[in-house]
Amino acid sequence: MFKQKDLNRWFWRWHIIAGLITLPIVLLLCITGILYLFKDDYNSWAYQQVGTAVPTANQRQNGYISFDKLLAAASQHAGRPIMQISLPSSEKEAASFRIETKGHVRELVYINPYTAAVSGEFNQHDSLMYSVRKLHGELLLHTPGTLVVELVASWFIILLITGIYIWWPIKKWSIAGMFTIRTKKGQRIFWRDIHSVGGFWLSIFMLIIIAGAMPWTNIFGGSLKLVQAVTDTGYPETWHKAPTLLSTEKDNTLSLEEIITIAQSQSLVGKLTLSLPNEATGTYRLANHSFWLRDQQVMYLDRFSGEVLKHHTWDDVGILMDLRQITMRLHQGEYGRASWYGVLIVSLLFTLSTMAGLISYLKRKPNKSWGFPTVPAQFKVGKALLGMILTLAILFPVFGISMLVIIVVSQLTPLLKPRQKVNGARLQQ
Repeated sequence: MFKQKDLNRWFWRWHIIAGLITLPIVLLLCITGILYLFKDDYNSWAYQQVGTAVPTANQRQNGYISFDKLLAAASQHAGRPIMQISLPSSEKEAASFRIETKGHVRELVYINPYTAAVSGEFNQHDSLMYSVRKLHGELLLHTPGTLVVELVASWFIILLITGIYIWWPIKKWSIAGMFTIRTKKGQRIFWRDIHSVGGFWLSIFMLIIIAGAMPWTNIFGGSLKLVQAVTDTGYPETWHKAPTLLSTEKDNTLSLEEIITIAQSQSLVGKLTLSLPNEATGTYRLANHSFWLRDQQVMYLDRFSGEVLKHHTWDDVGILMDLRQITMRLHQGEYGRASWYGVLIVSLLFTLSTMAGLISYLKRKPNKSWGFPTVPAQFKVGKALLGMILTLAILFPVFGISMLVIIVVSQLTPLLKPRQKVNGARLQQ
């Protein structure tokens, strides 16, 4: 790769500015993200007694009590309508009933399927991992926090791009240099190598992790949903919205037990959930959460006959939603233990690389100065680079707005203006 020295210093300058601005949030996101990876392990431990139903020999022989009675027990305990049932996937698992609430926060009541006794409750809002997720995704500040996280994530992509360019050697390129951490050149070089070499090899993995986070953001995520709707590359309309039941003039409504028997006969893999009708003309929605997206399906069952009124497979889902779900699952390490350990190791190593970058900067920075690299006054941003910046600004609007703000501030603040020298000292990369 051919490198221009002036462009390299310009990139280096912005890399440091962006790094200092985003560093506290990046470290917080790394730490909370690592903690959230243990969500399933923690919840299994914390709510083990709630979600477990160990049958006696007689109970195992007699089987489950009818789901109509289980639903009645759940409704009586909750005092509010039940909107969804998660069917037990093993004989030692309690049936969980999701209570109707405002918003997307889950409240569950667990019922022992052998005795119809209440095993316990789960309120997502009160759980530890919910707080960790809120801290990770919105800094516990709701929409303003989400926008800050989106800003940091957008600049993070810029940090990776500029970091790769800065690290790439100007001359004397060698394979060994792509792996070497120099330990005899002083502490500054040691920490710099950990930051640069580690950052280079982690960059592709971090881009994948960031790509999985962006759909959760407000502006980019909202724009992505709009593009999916316009291009018909998201979920089909009836993936989440039930089709209208044409006729309600039926003599009898099937019991919940009969509907569940029909649902369990559909040979769906993974965890089954059954959403209950919420209108007189409503239908049951049967869905499964499977390891592979390809196996996920949605069915709507007639509450009177049990007939499948609508059946969606993953082939009905558009390409953008498919890619979105894949990256979101990769972000959370949900493709088996190898994926989980991969995200954990990358996150830990990246946290080390980030701290190494800060240490290297502090050891290189002159006293009483920010230590930003100087750029010759005659340096001009080329059309190709300007086009790339504009493209990124359009793709990530929060980045574009912040870029304009920094440019304005840099013209008004002497500390941010490029100088040929800083306190008479020449900076070393």
